[in-house]
Amino acid sequence: MKSIKDIEVLKGKRVLVRVDFNVPMKDGKILDDFRIKAALPTIEYLKKKGAIVILMAHIGDDAVSSLKPVSIRLKKYLPNLNFIESTIFSDETKKIIFSLKNGDVSMLENIRREIGEKKNSPSFARGISRYGDIYVNDAFSVSHRAHASVVGITKCLPSYAGLQLIDEVNELSKAFSPKHPFLFILGGSKFETKIPLIKKFLRDADEVFIGGAIANDFFKGKGYEVGTSLVSDGIAPVKSFFKNKNLILPIDVVAVKGSTARNIKPDEVQSDESILDIGKNTVELLDGLIQKASFILWNGPLGKYESGFGSATEKVLKSIAKSKANSIVGGGDTVSLITKLKIGDKIGFVSTGGGATLDFLAKGTLPGIKALK
Repeated sequence: MKSIKDIEVLKGKRVLVRVDFNVPMKDGKILDDFRIKAALPTIEYLKKKGAIVILMAHIGDDAVSSLKPVSIRLKKYLPNLNFIESTIFSDETKKIIFSLKNGDVSMLENIRREIGEKKNSPSFARGISRYGDIYVNDAFSVSHRAHASVVGITKCLPSYAGLQLIDEVNELSKAFSPKHPFLFILGGSKFETKIPLIKKFLRDADEVFIGGAIANDFFKGKGYEVGTSLVSDGIAPVKSFFKNKNLILPIDVVAVKGSTARNIKPDEVQSDESILDIGKNTVELLDGLIQKASFILWNGPLGKYESGFGSATEKVLKSIAKSKANSIVGGGDTVSLITKLKIGDKIGFVSTGGGATLDFLAKGTLPGIKALK
């Protein structure tokens, strides 16, 4: 990939930059602006070089949500930001974009409001490309999507990688030739999307710990009662993994019924209980693995933290922050907890990606990265 630092002349050039500002929100308020801050180095670099910066982003997946709350937060870092609220191809939008001056930064409204975006429509890609002279992808976390503002537009303009995208690729690529002992921690849900990753790292890592809702599929595969816990539809193909000596499952769990929570062994769950976190003995087990590891890769929370069961994930994050291992942590929910705990500077690298991180680790590339080559 060519980096923005490979562009010889930026002064006076209109640069379309795909960023990911799909931040977690509640009641119209931003809960974590990690992704916003991650894009700032690229924006500042282009701005200082005299480019005219036009940001493209999305929020939510409903084609309705507005980026206005994001623009308000972004103005905290870029006071002169111009948020364009009119539709992308309106006369008002065209008038604003073509009147921008060197060093100006503007942001378009939610690009997923346009039907051609997710369809990767060639005509839509050509339409938005007319606003720019150069295209920059700095949205690693959406680069697993073959959308018009990620893939299609690269056929229309000279295309480059932003600083955050370069960092993501360089840092995550360390997982392909890690130092040992190598500990891989996988949490979250959606077992079927993580099968390639489990297969890969059971081969490459020294220990693979499975937590979160994914662990429930393994318990079910062992014949344990999982009660009302979240599991995959049908029977997940977990039995082939049991023979691997690198696989580590929780040795105790937090099972909940109503307002009652029990710290018990996985085979002691009752039919009316739900597994919502790993137990205290498992946290201690993980702490021991973390302290002896040289390289740690983690994606996804170990419990249902949004329902108040994030204490185990927080404790494990603190263990990693104290360890001497080179560490990489990704997954939107996990990253939000890192921000809450204020330990981002003690983690080797914090990835902006969720699904994109998983896909990159499994495949070594993404559609948005391929499009830049």
